[in-house]
Amino acid sequence: MRANSLVMESGSEPGTDDAVPPQRPADPPRTPAKRPRRRPPLGLVLLALPAIAFFVVFSYAPMAGLVVAFKDFSISDGVFGSPWSGLDNFRYFFSTGDAPRILANTLFLNTLFLGATLLTGITLAVMLNEIRVKLFKRAIQSVIFFPYFVSPIVISIILQVLLAGVGGSGGAANDLLHVFNLPQVEWYTQPGPWPWILTVVKIWQLGGYLSIIFLAAITAIPEEVYEAGMIDGASRTQMAFRITVPLLRPTAAVLLVLGIGRIFYGDFGTIYAIVGDNGTLFPTTDVIDTYVFRSLRQLGDFGSTAAVGLFQSVVGFVLVVLAVLVQRRYAKESSIL
Repeated sequence: MRANSLVMESGSEPGTDDAVPPQRPADPPRTPAKRPRRRPPLGLVLLALPAIAFFVVFSYAPMAGLVVAFKDFSISDGVFGSPWSGLDNFRYFFSTGDAPRILANTLFLNTLFLGATLLTGITLAVMLNEIRVKLFKRAIQSVIFFPYFVSPIVISIILQVLLAGVGGSGGAANDLLHVFNLPQVEWYTQPGPWPWILTVVKIWQLGGYLSIIFLAAITAIPEEVYEAGMIDGASRTQMAFRITVPLLRPTAAVLLVLGIGRIFYGDFGTIYAIVGDNGTLFPTTDVIDTYVFRSLRQLGDFGSTAAVGLFQSVVGFVLVVLAVLVQRRYAKESSIL
């Protein structure tokens, strides 16, 4: 009886060592505290104001003039006082026989320019990266980067000397053909070679500039990657093609997307400075920009030129969106969005 009473007083049952402790009630779930909104520092806002003002004044405010593309514009009535013409300006451009040729030339030339300059930039960057003498490397960089600053007018004069010579007779290119007993070519009357001539000019002008961009991307590649390649017994050529070039794809993809956005914009400065109003070369060199400038200068048709410019912008925007979507689908790691 005494043992049973001790068991009853201790609150434990026979065959158990310890009493079960009472359970604590579960704590109610805590609601996450709201983080206070941080206001951007006043200094950063003040630094951004000049850039914001620049884009507002020079990029967004002029968009009000897009209504000219839908109006029968006259200077006396002004932009907003001119009568509406609907889509007549667009119909006029596409109804002319020049529209298919101009669109084809713009796409073909800009595709050539984009592909050739990107390939040249990557090639030059890889070659420069293999140069170990720093002084020689910097000298080569300066030489290939210098054409980027050359004016299109100077380029046209250089081409005139090379292809037609001083006074329009001969030229260094024809002198070289004469050495190999080949017939001379009247370059400024033959439209066929000019897409390739302009492509060579763009390579000479932009190849060095793009190589600097790719060189900057190469410097971001970790040295451990190359050390692993050397441990595996890879040569410098194999490391260039198996390591450097594949790791340049994100940079090349971004430049490609930006270039596609301007694929409907011909290089007006270079093409017009070289070709000018030479109608013999129009079948292969006349692009949208030169056509718009010539129409505005000769005909004074503001409505049609504004319609063509708006068409360029809309198509460029659509191409950029499509390029970014394709990039995100197949190369998401290098997507810019």
